[in-house]
Amino acid sequence: MLNKYARAFFTRVLTPFAAFLLRRGVSPDAVTLVGTAGVMAGALVFFPRGEFFWGTIVITLFVFSDLVDGNMARQAGVSSRWGAFLDSTLDRVADGAIFGGFALWYAGNGDNDVLCAVSIFCLASGQVVSYTKARGESIGLPVAVNGLIERAERLVISLVAAGLAGLHAFGVPGIDILLPIALWIVAVGSLVTLGQRVVTVRRESAEAEAEAAAGAGAAGAGAAETGAAGTGAAGTGAADARSQGGESP
Repeated sequence: MLNKYARAFFTRVLTPFAAFLLRRGVSPDAVTLVGTAGVMAGALVFFPRGEFFWGTIVITLFVFSDLVDGNMARQAGVSSRWGAFLDSTLDRVADGAIFGGFALWYAGNGDNDVLCAVSIFCLASGQVVSYTKARGESIGLPVAVNGLIERAERLVISLVAAGLAGLHAFGVPGIDILLPIALWIVAVGSLVTLGQRVVTVRRESAEAEAEAAAGAGAAGAGAAETGAAGTGAAGTGAADARSQGGESP
């Protein structure tokens, strides 16, 4: 839901900027690559050192490239399968860098093995959640469910919490607890979303196979009826021929 309405809003806001980049000869693919590199730098340079506020600022500046590149492609009329593939693939890379940065912090100076494991689970489950939908669609199923937490929700929850937790370094007390809470929310929400998509794919797969079986049965019955009709017609013709043969001199 957040993904739907947020994209609509930011698409309108970022359209002039996308048009500006096109006039300067910048390609959508270049924006995708630069955006991903910026997100990775913000996550893997700042987060492992516990500098969550500045890391979040850097990531936020670059994460909107995910909307800008698509906007540019539509304006330029160059939307393609390659562009969609590149964008989706690098989204997974950026997500992995963000939660990998959290995991590195908790494995190091953050000194919390449980939260390190939760961060790794968020990283892995986010990848699998995306894969279930892509894989379901690749075998011809609609996967008509988004689930509790999609990519947009994962990013907003974790980055907002990380940015606020980073204020602890500026003397704001007790606020650093927000990031662990956010990671647990994302972990549980991703698990629920994964379950929703798996159940949906199982149901749609069973329905598709039942429809295919019913269609095959109907086709077989039609073929049998056609064959029976043909046999009956042939038998009638043979009888007529015999009858006519008996009447001939």
